Amino acid sequence: MSKLELLRHPKQRKLLFSAGFSWLFDAMDVGIISFIVTALTAEWKLSPQQVGVLTSMNSVGMVIGAAAAGYMADRFGRKTILLWTLLIFSVASGLSALAASFAVLCLLRFITGIGLGGELPVASTLVSESMPARDRGRAVVLLESFWAGGWLVAALVSYFVIPKYGWQIAFVIGALPALYAIYLRKSIEDAPRFKEQQASVSKLSFGSKFKSIWAKEHSRSTLMLWILWFTVVFSYYGMFLWLPSVMVLKGFSLVKSFEYVLIMTIAQLPGYFTAAYFIEKFGRKFVMVTYLTLTALSALWFGYADTEGMLIAAGICLSFFNLGAWGGMYAYTPELYPTRVRSTGVGLATSVGRVGGVIAPLLVGVMVGKGISIDTIFGMFFVIVLIGAIGVLLLGKETKGRELAD
Repeated sequence: MSKLELLRHPKQRKLLFSAGFSWLFDAMDVGIISFIVTALTAEWKLSPQQVGVLTSMNSVGMVIGAAAAGYMADRFGRKTILLWTLLIFSVASGLSALAASFAVLCLLRFITGIGLGGELPVASTLVSESMPARDRGRAVVLLESFWAGGWLVAALVSYFVIPKYGWQIAFVIGALPALYAIYLRKSIEDAPRFKEQQASVSKLSFGSKFKSIWAKEHSRSTLMLWILWFTVVFSYYGMFLWLPSVMVLKGFSLVKSFEYVLIMTIAQLPGYFTAAYFIEKFGRKFVMVTYLTLTALSALWFGYADTEGMLIAAGICLSFFNLGAWGGMYAYTPELYPTRVRSTGVGLATSVGRVGGVIAPLLVGVMVGKGISIDTIFGMFFVIVLIGAIGVLLLGKETKGRELAD
C-alpha cells in the first residue's frame, strides 16, 4: 500500500492529519525558539552560556513532560493527555511574549517544555496503536513529517516576522494551537486495543510499569532505545538549536543565516518521505542504522565546510538524514512494548532522550564560549550519532510487519 493509498482510508487519514497538526505546532514552537534566541542575543546581549541555558530550558521541561505524560496516557487515555499537553505548551508560549527578563523567559520555556515533551510520545503511541501492522511504521513516519512542516513555519515566521515586528509576535503565534485543541476533542479517539485494556492498565502503578519495561523480555530493547533516544536528541538539539547562531559565527548576517536555515529545513520533508518508504520495504533497523550513519557523516562535513555552497549542501544532508532517522525512531519505539506499558515505555525513552536535549545546548554554549572550533564541536556530534547507530545494529530487533503485542 502506497502513502497515498494509506491516506484514502477516511479514519486513518483523519487521525493522521489531526495528530499531525498537533505535531506541527509542537515543532513550530521548538523551531521558533532557535531563531528567537539569535535575535535575543543581539537585543539582550546574551552570552553563549545564557543562550545554552535558555535553549535547554525547553528540554528540561520535556524530560518531565515526556515521563509524566507517558504514564498518565496509560492511566487516563491517549486522547485526554494529548489535549492537556497541547494546551499547556500553547498557553505558556503565548505568555512568553510578555517576558521582560531572562529569568522569567526561562521559567516560561520550562513550562512550555512540559507540554511539548508530553505531546510527542502520546501522539505517536496513539497513531501506532490505531494503524494496521502493514501501514503502522509508514503512518508514524508520516506523522513525524509534520515536524518538518512546523520547522518550516517557524523558519518562515522568523524570516518574515521577527526582523520586522520583533520576537514577541513569534511567541504570540505560538499560542494559536490552544484553539486547535477544541477541534481535537471531537476529531480523535483512543484506539480500540487500548480501550479494551484500559480498566486493567490504569490500575498499574508507575513503579510496576517501570519494572516491566526492564523485565527480561524487554530489557534489551529498553537499553537500546535509551541509548538511541539519548544520542539522537543530544545531536539534534545540539546542532539544530544552534544552527542559526552557528551560521552567524561563520560570518553570515542574521537575515542571511535565517534564509540558509530555511533552505536546510525544507530538506527535512524528503528525508521523512524516503524513510516512510524504506521503513516498510527494508525494515526499521535498516532505516535507523543507515540514516544515523549518514547523519554522522553529514555533521562532520558541516563542521569542516568553509564555503557558502558546502555549508548549504552539508546542512541539507544533515536535515535530510537526521529527520528521517527521527521518523524511524518514533515508528520503532512503540512497537517494542505491549499495550499495558506502551505509552510509559515510549515516554521514558523519550524522557531519557530529552536529558540529551538539555545537556547538548548547554555544552555547545560552554564550548563556543571557550573558543572551541565549530569543526571540533560537530566532530563530537559525529561520534555521538555513530554510537546510536551501533546500539541499534547490535541490540535492536526487527519489528516490520509484526502485530503490536497486547
